[in-house]
Amino acid sequence: MAAAVTTPGPGWVLGADSGGSGLRVALAPADAPAHAVSTASRDPVRTGPGGIDAAHLLEQLLPMAHTLLRRAAGTGAPGAADAEAPGLVAVAIGAAGMATLGDDLRAVLPRALAQALGVHRVALAADAVTAYAGALGQRPGAVVAAGTGMIALGTDLTDWRRADGWGHLLGDCGGGAWIGRAGLEAAMRAHDGRRGGSAALLERLEAVFGPADELPGLLYPRSDRPALLASFAPEVARCAADDPVARGILAEAADDIAAAAAAVCPPVSAGECEVALTGGLFKMGDPLAVPLRAALAQQLPHARPVSAAGDPLAGSLTVAAALATGSLTLPRHPRMLHVSL
Repeated sequence: MAAAVTTPGPGWVLGADSGGSGLRVALAPADAPAHAVSTASRDPVRTGPGGIDAAHLLEQLLPMAHTLLRRAAGTGAPGAADAEAPGLVAVAIGAAGMATLGDDLRAVLPRALAQALGVHRVALAADAVTAYAGALGQRPGAVVAAGTGMIALGTDLTDWRRADGWGHLLGDCGGGAWIGRAGLEAAMRAHDGRRGGSAALLERLEAVFGPADELPGLLYPRSDRPALLASFAPEVARCAADDPVARGILAEAADDIAAAAAAVCPPVSAGECEVALTGGLFKMGDPLAVPLRAALAQQLPHARPVSAAGDPLAGSLTVAAALATGSLTLPRHPRMLHVSL
């Protein structure tokens, strides 16, 4: 994000990205969403029996919004945020779990933001939607977002198509937790002397976690099991050049990622499909990128891989700016992209 914001024409827009690593918030002119200032909290928004906790999100979001408004106004005066708040014309919030756990957010946030910030145009989106908007803007195509988990989202601008993103127990196939778990399983096979094992991965397991037979006691009680599993994925990538088992795990991951992209791409009749890859998993480089290029070429011959233009926070600003200017063309959906005017 840029360090300075220019004076807005039609007003300010606010974007937020809420996930497992915390909450990020950015402010930009509605007519120049790329020119933003941002701030962040490392405290993830709580999730309880009723889903994502709207009160906890607001507890973090509102002070951050006021801070950004004061910064944009060029003053630290406490009253500056209130003076500038009427210039805030739209807010877009992307949150992990919004599609299935966002009922409290959808019920509470539009009215709360209107009361606290004077803003009535509010978009509440699944984080996959803001990842899409950050990567491709409002063009048709498909985006694969992969880090600890993995989800693919595509649209022809009429409807959304989703594949995977079902969590590490039911899916997220090809994501970081999936790769890490497969690598650890291969290591444990080698430890037991079973076929399909990898001595190289066993060596890395013991270097990272300690004795192999103590791994279950370390792993199973943890509430952050997906993150712990995903932390081993880079070790699988490091072993892939010399270890056929590690190489096979990444080839299978690439095949699963390509299959998810193929499931959500607009149909061939719509013409060439742009596919963008975003998320920390793709920082692995060639050990995953090489088999993934081959898998995409085989499963999606009409696709054109493109670089992601921005991240989910940039995507939330894209959605907010489009909402502010009446140019939102991404499909509205009661759970994926909920809009209040």
